Order: sequence, then structure tokens, then C-alpha cells
Amino acid sequence: MRIRTAGALVTSPWVLSDHFFNPAETAENRHGAILKDDVCRDSCFHFDLWFYFTLQNWVLDFGRPIAMIVLPLEWFPLNRPSVGDYFHMAYNVITPFILLKLMERSPKALPRSMVYLCIIIFVMGASIHLVGDSVNHRLIFSGYQLHLSVRENPIIRNLKPETLIDSFELLYYYDEHLGHSMWYIPFFLILCIYFSGCFIPCKEQQPRIPVAALLLIGPSSLYYWYLVTEGQIFTLFIFTTFALVALVMHQKRKGLVMDSNGRFLFYSFILTLGLVALWIGWLWNDQILRKKYPGIIYVPEPWAFYTLHLRNLPSTEAESF
Repeated sequence: MRIRTAGALVTSPWVLSDHFFNPAETAENRHGAILKDDVCRDSCFHFDLWFYFTLQNWVLDFGRPIAMIVLPLEWFPLNRPSVGDYFHMAYNVITPFILLKLMERSPKALPRSMVYLCIIIFVMGASIHLVGDSVNHRLIFSGYQLHLSVRENPIIRNLKPETLIDSFELLYYYDEHLGHSMWYIPFFLILCIYFSGCFIPCKEQQPRIPVAALLLIGPSSLYYWYLVTEGQIFTLFIFTTFALVALVMHQKRKGLVMDSNGRFLFYSFILTLGLVALWIGWLWNDQILRKKYPGIIYVPEPWAFYTLHLRNLPSTEAESF
């Protein structure tokens, strides 16, 4: 409805309201043009986003404890944020931004409310983990051993009063349980939501996965291996992988196949599953790690393996000479 006033054409505010607050119309306007484009455009591999995503995962997540060990302790006093904490802060900002950009490029209209809620919980969980992990890594400089439980650590079990031990166990719970759950559950849920939009109509021959995607599958899978083992989220990861497989089978019945982005994500998860299986098989008979990780699901943490077998290795070799 348009109203002519003083020679000008004015759009009625009710029409504007309907235009901006109609979810169906908004989704159609934002995604309709993409859905009508050629299939090749839909299946274009987002090399820039996947490359930045993999790079920042390696540098800011895997690299932060290494940076804390390598850089001189005098540069970052124990009562101040370390370089690893700054890495973690950057990760908490860059990762959700890249995930949102991936969602924007999906050829399918995805549930935005679910995506936003997952991003909010993800940032909160990663922030909780930042504080717990920061204190935890400072304890390593005081002799804390990651392959032992909180109460079994020599620097913890002799604390007085004993209620201080409960406080450290609470910190461990925030770090390894609550923080990881609020961090990784929405993380993998976002990847599943994105994967649901990575399907295109089946042609005579499924398009080949780009060389750029093949080059990124290895580093991406290796990072997911670290994420699953160090984060102790094997159960969550295996259920996510089963969900991806089920989604592929469901879409195949509808005549849809994975595009290059979907295949990259799917193959990365499958390769990660193989790497985790090899890791478990290699350390299957390690009795010390078995004691820390009891139960049916036995997935040792890489940093626990480091403090147990590799941390004192140079000094031991020096003494042997």
C-alpha cells in the first residue's frame, strides 16, 4: 500500500512491518536467489573459510599450551594472563565468527534461532574453559601431573585445610566437564546443522571433491582427533558421526548427494574416527593411563600422555649419558 503525500510516494509503515518481520518472506528473499542458481555454484568449496577455520584451530587451540611451555615464564607471570589465555580469547571470538559466515553461505535456509542459541552457549562454555584451563596450566609449572586425578597429585593432596582440595576439584569440573560440554555440544550441533544444507540434486556423476579440500582434510582430521581425545568427547563425536551418516542415507533416498563442502566435512570426520581408533589401540595396555581413564570408553588425553612419558624424557636421556 502506497500513499502519495505532497508529491512524494510514501510506503505505508504496515507494509514495511510485514516486509521486515515476515520470517518466511525474509528467508525466501535471502536464500531464494541462491536456491535458483546453478548447482555448481551451490557446491562451490568454501576454501577461504575452511582454511582460516583449520588454521585458527591449530594455532589458537592446539598451539596455546605449546606457546605457554615454549615462551619464557618471565614474560607472563603466573598471576597474570599467559600467552595461551590470549590465544584462547582470540579463539572464542574468531571461531563463532567463522561458523556464522559458513552458515551465511549455506544454499539452504537454516534455523537461525537454533544457530544463534548454539553460538551463545558455545562462547559461554569456551569462556568457562578459558578460566579453568588457565589455572590448570599454571599448576603444571608447580609440579601438577595431568595423568593423575586431582586428589592423587602430590601438590594437591597435602593442602590444608582439606576443603581447598574440594575447590580444586570444582575448578577441574568447570574446566573438564561443564566447560567442555557447553563448548563442544553446540560446536558439533552447528556443524550438523551446516551439513544438513550441503546436499545437491544427484546428476549423472557426482562432482569430484576439489584438490584444495583434499589438502585440508588431513590437517582438519588431525585437529578433530586432538579435540576428541584432549576434550574427552568421544561419545559426543561418535554420535555426531552417526548423525552425519544417517543424514547422508536419508538424503540419498531423496535423490540428493553431498556437495564439496559436505564431503570435506564428512570425510574429515571419518578419518578422525580412524585416528582415534589408532590412538586407543596404541595406548591400550598403558596401565597408568588406564587407571586415570577407567570404564568402557578408554580415550587417553594427549597432554596426559605428554606429562607421563615425554615431559622428563630429555633429562632422563641426559642422565643416561
